[in-house]
Amino acid sequence: MFPTMNRLVIAIVVLVSWIGVATAEPKAAPKSGQALGTALPNPGETLSVDGAPGWPPKLEWLYDSPSLGDSAGKVVIFWFCAPRVAACVDDLARIVTLRENARVYVIAYINGGQGDAKKLDPIRAEEGVGHGTTAFGRNVTSIMKQMSIVGPASIVVDVDNKIALVTTGSSPAELDARDAKVNALATNIKEYTTTNAGPTLVKPDDKFNLNITIKLAPWLKYTQKTPSEFRLTAPKDIKCDQTVLKAAQLKITDQTMTAQVTCSGPKGTYELRGTVTFGYQAPGGSTGMGTESANWKFDIKQTGL
Repeated sequence: MFPTMNRLVIAIVVLVSWIGVATAEPKAAPKSGQALGTALPNPGETLSVDGAPGWPPKLEWLYDSPSLGDSAGKVVIFWFCAPRVAACVDDLARIVTLRENARVYVIAYINGGQGDAKKLDPIRAEEGVGHGTTAFGRNVTSIMKQMSIVGPASIVVDVDNKIALVTTGSSPAELDARDAKVNALATNIKEYTTTNAGPTLVKPDDKFNLNITIKLAPWLKYTQKTPSEFRLTAPKDIKCDQTVLKAAQLKITDQTMTAQVTCSGPKGTYELRGTVTFGYQAPGGSTGMGTESANWKFDIKQTGL
């Protein structure tokens, strides 16, 4: 009888202890943040000019809806404001100044009617064509309500569609920091990068390759509207298979263009120069032209003796 009673007592003690531990343990913490579109997003998240998944799909615009072509390769500022908020009026002048930067695209969301939107419009009709647009109406009110935005708020998005900064402050220091971030991102935008490759030491009469590579930014593509060409300037002792490459002789793979020539020569110290010109096109149809050069310095001499 006693052994049975002892086992029963032990079981009750263990059960009570387990309940006490379970009660003392903290509950699992709720997930941090909310689905993109239902709350202000965080830096590092992706946001396209079409807006977040949780935002109403149809908005009223003073101009056209946000343009992928016009915004490509630019820093995008999502700016939220409302009438009768003094900080919004103060911030409007700053946003207009940022919009004047050719590498910045502004999408304004005004919590009010069309008249309110016109008063707080940073695009300003023809003045800002191609540099942004402005939304208004009840769906904007819905977006700002679900993200708990009252006064000015900005979401700054880099050229890779990644959010670089989110700010809801309206103090001069906070707005200065936002403006500095936008300008820094805009300054860092590059349409293309250039690399070149070649030897530093070659044996006499051995063949060697010289190449120059142009890599366009992801939003650009090469176009034949502007003729592409590579020209090589070399000493007379250096013999190359080509000194001029036309467009058809340049290798293009996606955003990368490579010009390559094969040369050889006698003993000596040499410096060669190559120049490549090329055209590129943005999603909106605008075109640009680039000219890049490369220098190759190398020695040709017998080695291993």
